[in-house]
Amino acid sequence: MDRIDAMKVFIAALDEGSLAGASRRTGRSAAAVSRAIAFLEAHVGVPLLHRTTRSLKLSEAGERYALACRKLLTDLEEADRQAAGERSLPRGVLAISATVFTGVELLRPIVDAFMEEFPTVSVRLQLLERPVNLIEEGMDLALRITHLPDSSLVALPVGEVRRVVVASPRYLATHPRIAELSDLGKHQIIAMAHMGQDSWTFPPQDGSSVPHAVTFVPRLAVNNVNAAVASAVDGHGVTRVLSYHVASEIRQGLLQVVLAEAEPPPVPVHLVTPYGRLSVPKVRAFVDFALPRLRTRFASLAREAAVSPPAPIRARRGRMSAG
Repeated sequence: MDRIDAMKVFIAALDEGSLAGASRRTGRSAAAVSRAIAFLEAHVGVPLLHRTTRSLKLSEAGERYALACRKLLTDLEEADRQAAGERSLPRGVLAISATVFTGVELLRPIVDAFMEEFPTVSVRLQLLERPVNLIEEGMDLALRITHLPDSSLVALPVGEVRRVVVASPRYLATHPRIAELSDLGKHQIIAMAHMGQDSWTFPPQDGSSVPHAVTFVPRLAVNNVNAAVASAVDGHGVTRVLSYHVASEIRQGLLQVVLAEAEPPPVPVHLVTPYGRLSVPKVRAFVDFALPRLRTRFASLAREAAVSPPAPIRARRGRMSAG
């Protein structure tokens, strides 16, 4: 059996999440898919997959092997295009990474429109709540909302978002006023893992050079932004998210920003790609298509989440508890 062909079947099984899905995607029988993976396992001498009736799980060796396979297949695809002289025509599978919220709410509509515009390009949209190594995991592009370190990536600016503290008007009307950071200790906190499970850090206050940390015992802790926003809208507490998460709710008056004067500087948003990938037609086509649309969308979200300047915030030192 051809090893490259078996690698394609292996990666198809991972992308589809099952041997049956790989069978449909590759047009092979289920037995042929099983034989291809068994061939690879025999070749490397270790199990690559743990199979159940419903799912596949990579072994430790399988995780490393999958990364190498994705990179090899991507490089081969590019070599084929160069040899065939087809570099000017976008085609093939475009792999894009984003967080779940960003991918569903912002990227998916753009991806759908892009595929209508470019019928020779398919898209693999990976929505993951973890950092992705684009090169090792065979990704062409990622939408990242963070301060980027120096790296081997080309970063194309899209916009910026704010870290905001919000609560519903109904909650604010029935609980103590939030006029300064210390007031958070009197409130029910809805905590997000990536925004601080037991503390929120704010820029230095009152001339201090030390960041100001507000610690608390959350009333509700969740790992999904939609859940945190929904609980805040329903009046169950105060939460901290990124401004684009709640732009619509702020515009509709369902949530209100508090402590705006204590916010950290905005967080930049970039569309990133490994060096050299912009010369690949499918990547170049998506960047040219998506970049102006993303910039327009993030500018619109910034306007929706804008707040009028509040009164200055006074910070108090010391540990606070909210519950």
